[in-house]
Amino acid sequence: TNVMFSDMACSDGEAEHQWIQNVKSGGAVPCLPPENCPNGWATPPGDTFMVRGPEYFATKAKIPGGEYLLKPLGVDWIKGPVKICEVLKNRNHRVRKAIDEEVSHGNKPFVWAFNLQLPSKENYSAIFYFVSLEPAPEGSLMDQFLKGDDALRKSRLKLIANIVKGPWIVRKAVGEQAICILGRALSCKYVEGSNFIEVDVDIGSSIVANAIVHLAFGYVATLTIDLAFVIESQAESELPERLLGAVRFSELSPGSAGVYEVPSEEQQEIAPILPSRLWRSFSQLLQNPGNSMQPSPSSENTNGNFHKEDAGNNDN
Repeated sequence: TNVMFSDMACSDGEAEHQWIQNVKSGGAVPCLPPENCPNGWATPPGDTFMVRGPEYFATKAKIPGGEYLLKPLGVDWIKGPVKICEVLKNRNHRVRKAIDEEVSHGNKPFVWAFNLQLPSKENYSAIFYFVSLEPAPEGSLMDQFLKGDDALRKSRLKLIANIVKGPWIVRKAVGEQAICILGRALSCKYVEGSNFIEVDVDIGSSIVANAIVHLAFGYVATLTIDLAFVIESQAESELPERLLGAVRFSELSPGSAGVYEVPSEEQQEIAPILPSRLWRSFSQLLQNPGNSMQPSPSSENTNGNFHKEDAGNNDN
């Protein structure tokens, strides 16, 4: 009955696409109703998040988040022998397989994945998947984000974190509603395919974020957290802000994380004939013709900060 219950909790009525349903229920932790999801995940109501309203630049007024732009698709709570990245380039991964299957039927889903790489003795990742069944409207912030360069993405993608339930010490560290422009605070990698974009977020790249997550990880089995992703509105014409999607996870047990099988080179999107180190330098050169020397993630963004958006005096 539990499985049936979790399926019902996650379906959007009869119209839910079967493949979406399968992905939702296919991860290591179950999809459950938002009001009761121990060691599972759920979709919280959009109105629990406050976003920039239509008059924000004049009044700093925020409004409840409302409907999401993307549909929830699934969550992976996984660990592996090395840092888990570029999951959707792994043709054997369950979500990538589901995308490929849909595409082979002539459909054109577009999947957004946010991979939070958690610093810990083991390499944990919490990956949140959302899907759009229609192309992003021309000129919309989603469209700009997908077509834009990394500089645009770094300055726009925002994470809103609400601690719904948890010990005082964690709530004190995170604040009521912590807001973070991911690319400014943390080292992010944007991985693209024709039917997906994956943002790999290295939480260990910021001393502040690392400390908060280490603290929270110690209490993870007692926490309920809501995380929402939004592309920040930075001009009046882009207001009000719209949430891409959000996920609630509750009382997650580190022991329930699935084990991620690192793909061999052949299963990756590109199987380079060059030795991989050479290949990496070469592809970096292609992506950054004027700048072959990339700063190392460890030296970048080490003082990234989480901050609260304050209706009074802060225009972030």
